[in-house]
Amino acid sequence: MNEIERHYRYQGDPLHEGEVPSDIRTEELTLNMGPQHPSTHGVLRVLLQTDGELVLKATPYVGYLHRCAEKMAEQVTYRQFTLYTDRLDYLAAMNNNLGFALAAEKLGAIEVPARAQYLRVIFAELNRIASHLVATGCYGLDMGAFTPFVYCFREREYVLDLFEAACGARLTYSYITIGGVREDLPEGWIGRCREFLDYLEPKITEYNNLLSYNHIFINRTARVGVCPPDLALAYGLTGPCLRGSGVPWDLRKAMPYCRYDEFDFEVPVGRGEQGTVGDSWDRYFVRLLEMIQSVRIIRQALDKLADGPVQAKVPRLVKLPAGEIYYEVENPRGQLGFHLVSEGGTSPYRLKIRGPSFCNLSILPAVARNCLLADIAALLGSLDIVMGEVDR
Repeated sequence: MNEIERHYRYQGDPLHEGEVPSDIRTEELTLNMGPQHPSTHGVLRVLLQTDGELVLKATPYVGYLHRCAEKMAEQVTYRQFTLYTDRLDYLAAMNNNLGFALAAEKLGAIEVPARAQYLRVIFAELNRIASHLVATGCYGLDMGAFTPFVYCFREREYVLDLFEAACGARLTYSYITIGGVREDLPEGWIGRCREFLDYLEPKITEYNNLLSYNHIFINRTARVGVCPPDLALAYGLTGPCLRGSGVPWDLRKAMPYCRYDEFDFEVPVGRGEQGTVGDSWDRYFVRLLEMIQSVRIIRQALDKLADGPVQAKVPRLVKLPAGEIYYEVENPRGQLGFHLVSEGGTSPYRLKIRGPSFCNLSILPAVARNCLLADIAALLGSLDIVMGEVDR
């Protein structure tokens, strides 16, 4: 029995329960998936080596969106580089702003006011929700379900309206800066935020009924691209891709920052509910569960929000002391890290960024081996990569 027969028998396909005719022959074929493909946010090329419908090897080629962000950091001031962080994971710009600001503040021993810290948590979690809504909607679209895509983007618009009211932007914000946040909330913003949270919670149940437990969607994603916990750890996976493999690791719990230790929330993990722990369905479902936890965190942060300044007394031209630091935050796609080296000037001497999407994409050759050609889109979509963060 060859690999194709074994695969179909494993899947339980009734069309292949009988004997396969002996005169059927397959040959290896090399296919280009990309460099542009709707399964990815950006530009990616995946070279596939196939034997009939079976994928023998999948090799990702990156670099098409490279913009030299780390090198450009050496030519601009610390505050100016905040604008470049927006363009890394452009679906989670608030979280990127936060990671860089925390690294600079840690090196410069800058104390951020309490109100600003709670505002940072609120905006970071709102952006996590918005990012996961894109991931959920686009993943449904990849699997042939159009309606969830429209619903998820409808909900995301409410988040973008809140961002626009606070900072005037809807995609690249530069709102979280070194020392705090750029400005305080406008009048009525907190009430609008609470209304959105009340509106969103029942919608997640709607997504489950529409997509998560849809028979076709489960067949396309369960037991596809299985990544066991040991393999996920070996490849440096983080975020929902790691937690989807059943590993309960979240920096907000393990190494709290921005007062996350004050909040009561859970870390969702994959449990193999529809197939195998670490499959594409688990990675997808963890993101839905994380949206519920983000709602819990935001409500608690809104309750803790007290009057006070939103910006520390930091000079407009920030000058950090000589030294170096590596700091990580829990972004929607995993751990975003900044290795910042300073020589005491107003610009970084060196900056290295650890993008979670880059590490998560590295698992593709290992988990795509011996899957079906039609499953590659399901596997790639479950990784939820953003190429702006892969290439930088």
